[in-house]
Amino acid sequence: MPQFRVVTDPDDPAVAPFRAIKERDLVGREGLFIAEGETVLRAFVRDAPERVVSLLIDPKRRDKLADIFEGLPDETPVHFADQAVVDAIAGFHLHRGVLAVGRKPSPIAARDLLAGLPERAIVLVLCGIANHDNMGGVYRNAAAFGVDAVLLDADCCDPLYRKAIRVSVGAALSVPTARLARGEDIAALLAAAGFEGLALSPAASEILARVKPSPRAAVLLGAEGPGLAPDLMARARAVGIPMAKGFDSLNVATTSGIVLHHLRFAEA
Repeated sequence: MPQFRVVTDPDDPAVAPFRAIKERDLVGREGLFIAEGETVLRAFVRDAPERVVSLLIDPKRRDKLADIFEGLPDETPVHFADQAVVDAIAGFHLHRGVLAVGRKPSPIAARDLLAGLPERAIVLVLCGIANHDNMGGVYRNAAAFGVDAVLLDADCCDPLYRKAIRVSVGAALSVPTARLARGEDIAALLAAAGFEGLALSPAASEILARVKPSPRAAVLLGAEGPGLAPDLMARARAVGIPMAKGFDSLNVATTSGIVLHHLRFAEA
């Protein structure tokens, strides 16, 4: 059973990992992260209970979360604190009343992650995605459409940032992910693993709806504005999503959902 205890003092050393959340979001947590909300916590305990370090919960939510507690490893600390104490610890009003500290998974090389995927697989390659809302939305779509892995270039933000996890409804905690080293040749890496790169671009002449994906497809998405690097575009299959006259682009998370939906239906 988890280790339940009541916290009445915001300065209790046991809840130090939850203290001043927004400030610590900016400097990082040395291999740990904060997740918030019941939906995210349920996904976390379901998919990776061994990586739950501790919980901070408003006691009013205890009964509703009883089944989650049963899924935790023995001796996992579960701290109960009234809303005012939770807010004082976090440094802002936390209306959800549910916080978790988690341990990030051990890093895996992109080459090794790709090598372990099945013969039929879909991979997302994200380049320069720096907005946490977009990152969370992309991961939510990745989970919804069964993406096998996500590769992040060196300029992408952290998908295990608190806001990105929340927007992803916990999907960022479960989709296999690898981060590419700066300067690593993405196109060569995909080709060596037998993946066809599909580079999304508003300027592409080939329409997504007519694309029949190869058994191993990699969807390449760049940041809104700069998009994908020209040399990467030149070494991939450029694909576009037609839009109404006068409109030239979509939010990157929306684009990912459209593309992944098409690829999954095209596979069926």
